[in-house]
Amino acid sequence: MRIWFDVLTPKQVMFFRRAQELLRESGHEVLSTSRQYREAVELARIKRVPLTIVGRHGGADRYGKLVAGAQRIAELADVVHRFSPDVAVTFSSPEGARVAFGLGIRHVGFNDSPHAEAVARLTVPLMSRLLCPWVIPYHAWTRYGISKSNISRYRALDPAAWLKHERQKIIQQQPAAANLGRQTPKKKKVLIRLEESKASYIADKKATSTALVDAAVKELAGDAVDILLLCRYGDQIDYAKERYGELAEVAEEVFDGVPLIQSADLFIGAGGTMSAESALLGVPTISIAPVGYYVEEYLARAGLVAKTRNPGALVRLARKMLTDEAHRSKIRKKAARVLARMDDPTDSIISAATSSAPSKTAR
Repeated sequence: MRIWFDVLTPKQVMFFRRAQELLRESGHEVLSTSRQYREAVELARIKRVPLTIVGRHGGADRYGKLVAGAQRIAELADVVHRFSPDVAVTFSSPEGARVAFGLGIRHVGFNDSPHAEAVARLTVPLMSRLLCPWVIPYHAWTRYGISKSNISRYRALDPAAWLKHERQKIIQQQPAAANLGRQTPKKKKVLIRLEESKASYIADKKATSTALVDAAVKELAGDAVDILLLCRYGDQIDYAKERYGELAEVAEEVFDGVPLIQSADLFIGAGGTMSAESALLGVPTISIAPVGYYVEEYLARAGLVAKTRNPGALVRLARKMLTDEAHRSKIRKKAARVLARMDDPTDSIISAATSSAPSKTAR
């Protein structure tokens, strides 16, 4: 078969990477397209994922997204038409969905973020089949115009696709990431992942976690703690350096997240994927995300993520997690059990891509 993947984000690089390798090893032809987007392109280079770059990220404003998306659809149509795939596989790529629909290509779509309404409205109705984690109810998707019979759920969170195979890697495999920052052996290391400021579900709502990050950096930085800020865009890096540079380190490079998270004593996340990674790796994790996620709610119920939008509560939680070794040990053991019980989403990716039959559904 000829299988086309449209890979738009660093999470998608990791999520589809092993499936693409296995499909190629099985004799299938695989085309993997992406766009000019700092984190995705750099992570693909690090993980040796071949990408054909078509178009660019549209930025934060509606006009920029519209124009970049329209231009990318036109360019992508030409590339995909020449490849002539039997199936398209995307993680709810708006351009991928439109091109697949326009060219009459079966579209297998993945998504774990029904809160991202704009993307869902542009992609879910055009999918031949939608696959998602079992913690997301069917009604979260059917409101976008897809039939329940065309939805399959796998019993895993998306990071299981790579964590089941990468969590045992030792930190020394990427010393530049593990030792990034002004860390000394006796200091605790705190990672703070800034929000996805240019996603429509954040930008349109003017949602921000600035006050919480301010509190965490101001109150935690010092002789006993090193803080590393992980940004998403070049302008976000410049902003963070100007605002926090005297108290915290700001990562300017893109790194493989697994060894970096494994090196941390605490993770504070204003987004979704890295918070889930951290939780499933057994690192004490606090979510300060400005919107709610089904995945995050599951992890909170499982006792692997603490949630707060209050700066004072954030600082109190962080200090407790940094000093309570019994809690840290409990979290590590619980995370290992939770991850071990999950399926590998890679199996669902391969099954859905290579068969027109419905994928196995987790109830």
